[in-house]
Amino acid sequence: MDEQALLGLNPNADLDFRQRALAYFEQLKISPDAWQVCAEALAQRIYSDDHIKFFCFQVLEHQIKYKYSQLTEVQHQLIRETLITWLQAQMANSQPEKTFIRNKAAQVFALLFVTEYLTKWPKFFFDILSVVGLSPQGVDLYLRILMAVDAELVDRDVVHTSEATLCHQEVMPAMPNCYRGSGEARRNTLLKDTMREQCIPSLVESWYQILQTYQYTNSELTCQCLEVIGAFVSWIELSLIANERFINMLLGHMSVEVLREEACDCLFEIVNKGMDPIDKTKLVETLCQVLQSAGLFSIDQEEDVDFLARFSKLVNGMGQSLIASWTKLIKSGDMKNAQDTLQAIEAKVTLMLQLLIHEDDDISANIIGFCYDYLHILKQLPLLSEQQKASVEAIMLAVMKKLTYDEEYNFENEGEDEAMFVEYRKQLKLLLDRLAQVSPELLLVSVRRVFNTTLQNWQAKPFMEVEVAIRLLYMLAEALPVSHGAHFSGDSKASALQDMMRTLVTSGISSYQHTSVTLEFFETVVRYEKFFAIEPQHIPNVLMAFLDHRGLRHTNPKVRSRVAYLFSRFVKSVNKQMNPFIEDVLNRIQDLLELSPPENGYQALLSSDDQLFIYETAGVLIVNSDYSAERKQALMRNLLAPLMQKFKVLLEKLVMTQDEDRQVALADCLNHAVGFASRTSKAFSNKQTVKQCGCSEVYLDCLQTFLPALSCPLQKEVLRSGVRTFLHRMIICLEEEVLPFIPSASEHMLKDCEAKDLQEFIPLINQITAKFKTQVSPFLQQMFMPLLRAIFEVLHRPAEENDQSAALEKQMLRRSYFAFLQTVTGSGMSEVIANQEAENVENVLFTIIQGAVDFPDPIAQKTCFIILSKLVELWGGKDGPVGFADFVYKHIVPACFLAPSKQTFDLADAQTVLALSECAVTLKTIHLKRGLECIQYLQQEYLPSQQVAPEIIQEFCQALQQPDAKVFKNYLKVFFQRAKL
Repeated sequence: MDEQALLGLNPNADLDFRQRALAYFEQLKISPDAWQVCAEALAQRIYSDDHIKFFCFQVLEHQIKYKYSQLTEVQHQLIRETLITWLQAQMANSQPEKTFIRNKAAQVFALLFVTEYLTKWPKFFFDILSVVGLSPQGVDLYLRILMAVDAELVDRDVVHTSEATLCHQEVMPAMPNCYRGSGEARRNTLLKDTMREQCIPSLVESWYQILQTYQYTNSELTCQCLEVIGAFVSWIELSLIANERFINMLLGHMSVEVLREEACDCLFEIVNKGMDPIDKTKLVETLCQVLQSAGLFSIDQEEDVDFLARFSKLVNGMGQSLIASWTKLIKSGDMKNAQDTLQAIEAKVTLMLQLLIHEDDDISANIIGFCYDYLHILKQLPLLSEQQKASVEAIMLAVMKKLTYDEEYNFENEGEDEAMFVEYRKQLKLLLDRLAQVSPELLLVSVRRVFNTTLQNWQAKPFMEVEVAIRLLYMLAEALPVSHGAHFSGDSKASALQDMMRTLVTSGISSYQHTSVTLEFFETVVRYEKFFAIEPQHIPNVLMAFLDHRGLRHTNPKVRSRVAYLFSRFVKSVNKQMNPFIEDVLNRIQDLLELSPPENGYQALLSSDDQLFIYETAGVLIVNSDYSAERKQALMRNLLAPLMQKFKVLLEKLVMTQDEDRQVALADCLNHAVGFASRTSKAFSNKQTVKQCGCSEVYLDCLQTFLPALSCPLQKEVLRSGVRTFLHRMIICLEEEVLPFIPSASEHMLKDCEAKDLQEFIPLINQITAKFKTQVSPFLQQMFMPLLRAIFEVLHRPAEENDQSAALEKQMLRRSYFAFLQTVTGSGMSEVIANQEAENVENVLFTIIQGAVDFPDPIAQKTCFIILSKLVELWGGKDGPVGFADFVYKHIVPACFLAPSKQTFDLADAQTVLALSECAVTLKTIHLKRGLECIQYLQQEYLPSQQVAPEIIQEFCQALQQPDAKVFKNYLKVFFQRAKL
């Protein structure tokens, strides 16, 4: 072996050595017999360095995984002997190998097992057991190998590929861990079936021997063994484990501190195993009796939270198993056993509640599934007993208590613990929703009690209690569903919610000095916006809360940011009641609308993203007001004029600036200005158009102000992007008034453009084309070829062969190009193409054929066939352009056969099937326009030239002539599937 290269395996080696080691590894992988050196090194124990041993196992792993089918029988034997020799050597070692080496060795053993067990090495486990015996080091390796085998066969996280891997051909090793192909799944089923027949009873016996030998002397090996049993129990005969000798031993382990967590998990896997409902109930009840008599149900006396978390998971498993049994028994009509099972469930509720209310959230979270399913049972019962009602109330109180933040929650710097609590809260919310289904009245009464008690004296309460009281009110909105959010009409529920909302907005709680309470207040106000339609007198106070130090001017930037969004929603929802306050609100938000200049040290209250919401809100206030058109126009001008003035100044500064960082800052600021103006236009609707509000002139002024940015030579991408977005909005808002600006804007946007510029420009042209159709025909005819030249120039630029981002950009641009042609033809404007010079028309048509056939991109291919069928529909008749009928037969018909015949045209892919569907439409359209001539051409010329059998030609032409297009689409798929066999 290359000793110098091996030095690079040490993690502390310098970069050159590490790279050399990596290259050496690649070399050994490729070499047909270099792996034998590694095998020898392992068998003969030539190296003592751990990293070299690991390296040797990696090389062997690669051979087994990817090259095994290329090896001879002698080489297969060599690999088996190497591993057994290495295993024997471990028995003689005074010190075990490092854990990472043992794990890697176990993986290699497992790989060889799945490859050879069914054919060449049926005594795999017996050979290993005969080497390891009951020695501690041997047992450790044996158990690791078993876990690795289980991971190969069963582990839900491991990727198992398709049948190609059965031959161990080279595959990409870094596939995402989410797919299990049918080939390996079938192989794994066969392996498990064979193991169950041949060796599982012996393996189970070995586990029992290991547990007996080591349960009092070696906790590590005992825990490993319990882990193996827990893993295997899901797919072996349960009676081998769920029997007196094993269960008694496991229950004994529940009283041993170092073993009980693993024993808990093992029992959980046993309980989770699918079985007959009556037997399952008996098994669970037996376990419970023993656990209870061992004192394990006395939760309050247990201090080990790690164990309690596992125990909670076990109780959850037992509870859910009983509920699954009850459901099956009810379905089968076995009411007596169902009743017995329900009693068994009810007997666990006290324990479930103790675990749910436990101060440790992990313990509580682990029991939520049982809790949720138990409530689902109660929901199905016609009448609840007093005990069941008490259980529902106890769950409700537990949920309310557990929803509460603890003192340690870090609101300023939320980390992993905080994220886990947020996730836990979501689970509790699901419980609350389920409680509402079981007893909505009880939930409402309980929440109301907590809410009123807390808000009566909120100044003296800690933030956690205040926040959760408001949070519960917020949660009721989803827990008590009503149509269209009408929480405040009709019944006692409505009056209770109305009372709580009135208390919320009049209590002064919005002044509470904690961000969580502040945010919960605003979230709840917006959630119940319909309250303000019934009691509009509270709007001024709530508006002031939004606008002052409690909301948009809060000291915390997170609060300001969220409130900006909520304020926008609030104003939209209560806009009918906003008229008296509009000008006051606009004055109060004036400073928040300022465009933050890129000057050092200036810290704006809101980020530019937050300001977008404020601009939108201002637009909504103006547009939805009862003011005259003149007044609306004046207010809109007041809103947008400062932006326009600032824009002109900043654009001049940008052109003069040499410093690149400053250029970037100025361009961003200019982009924000355009974005803010765009956002105000969101307030307009079909009913309240720009014209009706008298605001056209203001937006046309904006347009004239922003368009010069397109000719700025600096920071083109940012500036063009902003102006393009504004133009999109103006096409919607100003309609034909925007048209005079389009030619000049287009000309600027087509200068010096990159693929991304064109990709973003084409949707703008598509929007104009689809909206204005023949109105823009002269403009389109004029700019058609300049746009195409710009596209082709970018597409033909040379790029590195393996530059994936450049290839993707070109693919996306090609799609955009075809989408443009589709828009033109689909908007009834084929004259835009037809009126170009003949040579250009021909070139365009050939690019469509090329897109349909040559590029393996089903999305583009689908678009190309849509364009072709449209062109055939428009030009394919007897009065079509000269030469087009020839083009149909020479190019379009062949394209319909060439594209689906390609290997890259994958008929199992959904997008490709859509492309084929459009291909079928194209052929149907040709037949529709050319009639019998098309059939004769296919029968007598084209299909015979492609060596298609006469009977298939006949069949094809009959299918094409079917009046139902769907019949032909289905036939075409079968036709090409057959052709590819």
